[in-house]
Amino acid sequence: MSRRRVYLHVGAPKTGTTYLQDRLTLNAASLSRHGVHFPSRNRLTDTQRFHFRAALDLLGEDWGGEPGHAAGAWDAMVRRLRRASGSSILSHEILAPAPAVAIERAMADLQGREVHIVYSVRDLGRQLPAAWQESIKQGDRWTFHTFLNRVEKGTPWFFRALDLPRVLSRWGAHLPPERVHVVTVPHQRDETLWLRYCEALDLDPAWAPVDSDQDNRSLGVAETQLVRRLNRRVPRRERRGATYDRLIRELLAQENLARRSSAPVRLAPDRFPWAEEQAQLWIDWLVGSGVHVVGDLEDLRPRRPPADQRWFDPDRVTAKPLLGAALDALEAMTHEAATRTPPELQLSGKVRTGAKRLRGR
Repeated sequence: MSRRRVYLHVGAPKTGTTYLQDRLTLNAASLSRHGVHFPSRNRLTDTQRFHFRAALDLLGEDWGGEPGHAAGAWDAMVRRLRRASGSSILSHEILAPAPAVAIERAMADLQGREVHIVYSVRDLGRQLPAAWQESIKQGDRWTFHTFLNRVEKGTPWFFRALDLPRVLSRWGAHLPPERVHVVTVPHQRDETLWLRYCEALDLDPAWAPVDSDQDNRSLGVAETQLVRRLNRRVPRRERRGATYDRLIRELLAQENLARRSSAPVRLAPDRFPWAEEQAQLWIDWLVGSGVHVVGDLEDLRPRRPPADQRWFDPDRVTAKPLLGAALDALEAMTHEAATRTPPELQLSGKVRTGAKRLRGR
């Protein structure tokens, strides 16, 4: 293993990145003893937030946070990467569709290190439903039908992050192909993804024995439709803030609605031909590129469901499952409100005065 190597894991989103990043975090001390570093700023800063902010700063984005909240995070990350005596890893999926100017800055700032690019990729049959419901959790309002139409036109952020030839052509433009590593996400849910990831990073799996229980779980059709309808009622500025992230994306969607059992979001049957065509384009590009592929290229082909399996249109959810999701959401938010401490639940003076006037009528 090179003593001056940096691995940039640039995505893609919805390819097990939450799990992989959490496992790196849990095993950071053990990995460091073997010369592999997953940087954090300090004990008071969450490691994954540090990587997120570094990525935001490199991209020149705020993503709904306070303006400038990520300023300086990229330079802080670079200092950590350059100080490390062995190999280092930076991981965040929002880096996948980075513009050329950001990539050029990253390569310049890491000059003197042996830079490697790692990109995890999943078949579009699973990826697109996961990406749509994730976008809804992030505050978007579009229907699944609209989302898929725009993906096929190549317009939304998610598809730019999933467009394998485009992503790797940009990130690998100035690197030899053997320093670009593509990890295919297996169809089965077991240790295979982690083992492939370790191979791409040239690390021994035994150096990271602590498993992670983190899983960015998907929502079902009823739960996704509920959040989408909620998003339509909430002003855009509120859907892009920290409060929305805490209450809707994390508390409501991730911690509560994702636990419900309802029909999963699946790719529409008439969309499989396009997804299969894209898979073949990706496979042909990888074969001709000479990049290092870890896994099976056949994992990139979407698997059609059995002919007798019913498909549930997530844009047309009936009242009963939607009501069930809504009641569970109301219960979760009621419990959350009950745990809030004053003054969070205290009415403002103007509201109290208005309430007294109403009671006096």
